[in-house]
Amino acid sequence: MNKSEKMVHAAKNAMIHVMHLSNDDKVLVVTDEHTNSIGNAFYKAAQEYGCETEIYNLPEANRPLKEIPTVMVDKLSGKSVVINAFKGMSKETPFRIKWIKKIASTRRIRLGHCPGITEKMMTTGPMNVDYKKMLDTAQKLMKSFENAAKVHITAPAGTDIKLDIENRAFSTDVRITTEHFGNLPCGEIWCAPVETAGSGVIVCDGSIGDVGNVSKPLKITLENGKITDLESEDRELVEEIDQLTTVDKEASVVGELGIGLNTGAKLTGNLLEDEKANETAHIAFGNNEEMSGGQNRSQTHRDFLFYKPTFKVFYKDGSNKILIKDGKFKI
Repeated sequence: MNKSEKMVHAAKNAMIHVMHLSNDDKVLVVTDEHTNSIGNAFYKAAQEYGCETEIYNLPEANRPLKEIPTVMVDKLSGKSVVINAFKGMSKETPFRIKWIKKIASTRRIRLGHCPGITEKMMTTGPMNVDYKKMLDTAQKLMKSFENAAKVHITAPAGTDIKLDIENRAFSTDVRITTEHFGNLPCGEIWCAPVETAGSGVIVCDGSIGDVGNVSKPLKITLENGKITDLESEDRELVEEIDQLTTVDKEASVVGELGIGLNTGAKLTGNLLEDEKANETAHIAFGNNEEMSGGQNRSQTHRDFLFYKPTFKVFYKDGSNKILIKDGKFKI
């Protein structure tokens, strides 16, 4: 197969196995000039499967978008599947959250969200995996977190943080439904930690959402769920993250705990793929309204990844267990 054929094959495979595509589905593909080849691959894949399909290109002259174009909302009419295959821009996070909320409000659309997806992701690695095996791993790991109250996370770079996850169920993007949207490529589980109870230190030595790889580790101090300090030898990075996590009052409040489990994902500096990689975890600040129990209504959401985490989980019955040791699952 040539590159275009590989991308169509990957798009079709993901939509069938992760989104349970049916030829009765009506599909909308949202793309842009940066990722048009990928958007067209999803469009062609859905058409070949027998779906009624439409493609929409984001208006480049108006980017970074802050509001959803009216014509874009109109195109949701009658749709049951939406694929967001466009460039990831840090300043468009508020727009993306509004778009996700708009789709979720229909309660009938399955969303595959792919900001920052690349041709390489489509042709190698994270989009060409054993989805059945990955779903089995996700389900076993989520079951292991049932009845958890707290989790203590450490990592070699210095992460040492305790989060309250009581009554905050985990979800996965390996199975996308009308209730839970997910990323493509997929391959993580996540929950919304209690927003007022996390304390400790996160040392991001991987990548940051829409920012990329860090040149120097970023130390984030957290008290009662909120960022209180940022430190790094890279002063420009500190300034940038300070701006991104202060766009509103809840932008600096913990919003997500995620664990990667895609064996085909590689560490590239693109968080869309990085956060799915085995032996990584990430903590995000900002909006988590679409997550089980989430109370953070920020207009933004920013992920911070670190390597080879250890998770010690404390359960409601007083017992505890190490579920992940130096990035390896103990399930």
